[in-house]
Amino acid sequence: MKVLAIVGMPGSGKSTVTEYFKNHNLPVLSFGDLIREEILKRGLEITPLTEPIVREEIRTQYGMDACVKLSLPWIQAKLMKNSFVIIDGIRSFSEYKSLKKEFGDKLVVLALFTSKHIRYKRLASRTIRPFKRDEAEARDYREIEKIELGGTIAIADFMIINDGLSEELFHKVETLLTNLVTKVS
Repeated sequence: MKVLAIVGMPGSGKSTVTEYFKNHNLPVLSFGDLIREEILKRGLEITPLTEPIVREEIRTQYGMDACVKLSLPWIQAKLMKNSFVIIDGIRSFSEYKSLKKEFGDKLVVLALFTSKHIRYKRLASRTIRPFKRDEAEARDYREIEKIELGGTIAIADFMIINDGLSEELFHKVETLLTNLVTKVS
C-alpha cells in the first residue's frame, strides 16, 4: 500500500493529475477541498482572498500540518481497502513530515513542475477561482515563504515536468503509476 502525495505550485497541474487518478477509480483526498469546505461552512465565498485567510486560521488552530491531522482517519480507512491513496496538494513541510512519520516508506511524493509563465496563463484562464498575474505571483511568494511549499517540492521522490499538453502529462503519470504498482505488487 502507498500514499501518493502530489505537490506543486499553483497551476502546475495537481487538479488535472487528481482527476486522472479519480478516473482510474483511486481514492483521492484534496487538502484544497478541505479548506474550501471550511470556507463554505463559514458562509464565505471561495475567492483567492478567502482561501489563504481560512487556511492560515486552520493552521493557527491545529498547526501547520492541520490538513493531515484532520484527514488521517479518512486516509487510514481508505488504505484498509485500497493499495493506493492519493493526496492532492500537500503544501507545508510540516504536512510532509507528519505524513512521513505516519506512513514511513509507504509515502511517495510526486512533484509537478511547470514554468511560471505557463502556470500564470493557466491560473488566469480557470473558470473557477481564476487568478490575475499579480495575485498568482503573490500566492507563489506566500506559499513559499509562509507555508514552506518549496521544501515539499524539493524532497519529492519523483518529479514530472508539466509544460506540455494534458496527454503528455497523462502518459508520464501512467508510467509512474505502472512503476509504483509493480513495486507494490
